[in-house]
Amino acid sequence: PFILNHARTKWEPKKIHLTPKVLNVEGPERTFIVGTIFMDSQAKPSTLAQVENTHWISDPTPPRMYRDGTETVYLEDESGRIRLVGDAVDKAVLASGVVAAMMGCETQAGDFDVIDMCFAGMAEQSERACSDDVFVALVSGLNASVEQPVTLEMQVLAEYLCGAAGGADDQKTSARIVQTVVAGNIMNVPVPPIGHTEDARANDRVPVQKLVASVDAYLSDIAACMPLTLLPGPGDPSSASLPQQPLHPSMFAQCRQYTGFRTLTNPAYFEINNTLLLGTSGQNVRDLCRYSNGTPCQLAAQSLQWRHVAPTAPDTLWCYPFTEHDPFVVRTTPHVYFAGSQKFEVDVAVGTEGQKTKVVMVPEFSVSHEVVLLNLRTLECSTVHIDACI
Repeated sequence: PFILNHARTKWEPKKIHLTPKVLNVEGPERTFIVGTIFMDSQAKPSTLAQVENTHWISDPTPPRMYRDGTETVYLEDESGRIRLVGDAVDKAVLASGVVAAMMGCETQAGDFDVIDMCFAGMAEQSERACSDDVFVALVSGLNASVEQPVTLEMQVLAEYLCGAAGGADDQKTSARIVQTVVAGNIMNVPVPPIGHTEDARANDRVPVQKLVASVDAYLSDIAACMPLTLLPGPGDPSSASLPQQPLHPSMFAQCRQYTGFRTLTNPAYFEINNTLLLGTSGQNVRDLCRYSNGTPCQLAAQSLQWRHVAPTAPDTLWCYPFTEHDPFVVRTTPHVYFAGSQKFEVDVAVGTEGQKTKVVMVPEFSVSHEVVLLNLRTLECSTVHIDACI
């Protein structure tokens, strides 16, 4: 309904009217149609091919790009699909699963020549008020491993967050951190080898249990100083399909003793000091990057205009099948939208009705050794580099 209303407001004053079904488009007269974008590309993984090839040694590496110039873009609804052509399609940032309205006309070949397009736009946004210069620490990709559960950089990070590292200025800043959020890939749990059910040695989960216990002890030091929120990532012991379920509290016997400790889904909405945050661990943004040459931050901001944070699921992104509702639809525009395990980048998504969302890409700590500090009053972001050199 949002897309249809926007399309009518934009094009009906120009005497351009809706064609209810995409297969009913006829002739050169300009019209607009509404449907779901589907991008067909040889680079995309094929479910049927995956079923046929049952003797993998390991899962195939996904291609860097699905949109490589050989793709075909369609708009489909319950009646069928029609091919989209034209410069507007070639230049647009599109992905499979995006619901859109296309304005144009039919070509002699039976395709739809797109002149203009519109999307749902950003959803309504609540007012917020935060008068104090306090911070939220955003961390991602600790990647604690069986070989080295707690690195020196991780230990210095915990000391910094708790106010036990750095100079006087650093300690003044850390004293104003009201919550730490870890956005995915807390652990790097090893994948059992092929044939592990027949090999008793491969079924030895003691190293993983020790890893979980070490991470629990490490995180409990942070949870003792401030509220701590965990989102699962692809490397964590959680469900593989989105939305990933919260990390089970039984894994965090020490952390759960503190009332400020919580584990959330991925993606997740939550509120801190009257500021609404939407966070993911980054799988949805990485998959969008395979459809466009835009930066991860630009694509994340664009997904707010689509009102959907994971449009490519289940086409090229695993997700649980929902029949009654779509949990990835953005029904309320957040004040902050962040994604984990990316290169640090900040952007602002602006809506037509004054909505503004700070979009933050959180760097992978095991690689960058950086933590992002989000000022809840100004929504400005800065990074702190954790240097463990002695």
